[in-house]
Amino acid sequence: MKARIIGTGSYLPEEIRTNYDLEKMVDTNHDWIVARTGIVQRRIAGDDECTSDMATIAAQRALEMAGLTAEDIDLIVVGTITGDYPWPATGCLVQAKLGAKNAYAYDISAACSGFLYALSNANDFLMSGRGKRALVIGAETFSRIIDWTDRNTCILFGDGAGAVVLEAQEGDSGVLSCHLYSDGNYWELLHQPGFGAKNPASAAGIEAKLPFLRMEGNEVFKVAVRSLTKVSKEALAANGYTSADVGQFIPHQANLRILEATTKRLGLTSEQSFINVHKYGNTSGATIPIAIDEANRQGLLKEGTLILSAAFGGGFTWGSTLIRW
Repeated sequence: MKARIIGTGSYLPEEIRTNYDLEKMVDTNHDWIVARTGIVQRRIAGDDECTSDMATIAAQRALEMAGLTAEDIDLIVVGTITGDYPWPATGCLVQAKLGAKNAYAYDISAACSGFLYALSNANDFLMSGRGKRALVIGAETFSRIIDWTDRNTCILFGDGAGAVVLEAQEGDSGVLSCHLYSDGNYWELLHQPGFGAKNPASAAGIEAKLPFLRMEGNEVFKVAVRSLTKVSKEALAANGYTSADVGQFIPHQANLRILEATTKRLGLTSEQSFINVHKYGNTSGATIPIAIDEANRQGLLKEGTLILSAAFGGGFTWGSTLIRW
């Protein structure tokens, strides 16, 4: 028995914000952004769009592909750190919008690793027999926590959502294993200072830009490449495979330099690696499910394809999964 992906879906907002648009907003330029990150453009949620809206559309598209209705779902897990509200969980809002009255729902906060954490969690629940089908969603509205005057961070992030439907089935296809890690000693290198219990809402906090993301990019880069490489190798070794067996490497789309460094260390070819960071930027917990859906709809995921995914995010959190399509 394995948890098999039987449907995928994604949603990207209509607004495209290019590097040339950013040139008009902050001291930067297209060539500098591309050289540093590989990003050409990103999607920005409309004023009337929020995380649950995007997550719901992605989920609906995944359900349609799976040939299911929302009432067929037993569990909804949303990986996000930019929920509509501090609480209730965005998963509960998605449940209501979908009409998934038979599902229980909640969020997982693991930053850019959120989707893999959610996938692992849903996989464990299905394998324990506590449900047959689960919706696993990664969704972020990162544009709302970005300081658009900070050229070191505003160039990186975008908005979007991706979803997969998992179903417990007999056979060899499905999630083979998940491997999760965290190290809270590094939290200050990538975090959002406010507003929470530590730094509650205040006029002084707004003046200090506490609601906006803060990142020490060079330090994050070093740990990310090392951690992604190690956890990817662990997933392969745990299942008796090598890099040569990988059909598609679908990593968290953070930064092209990180992706290229990790791919090189794993001994993977460009043909084995799926990259779309140039089109969407870093959508945090949404990058992997968006990429899985895109690869699926492009016909790159065939029956039996071995898919390796890995992610790294604030916390620090990181993880990997190996999936037989």
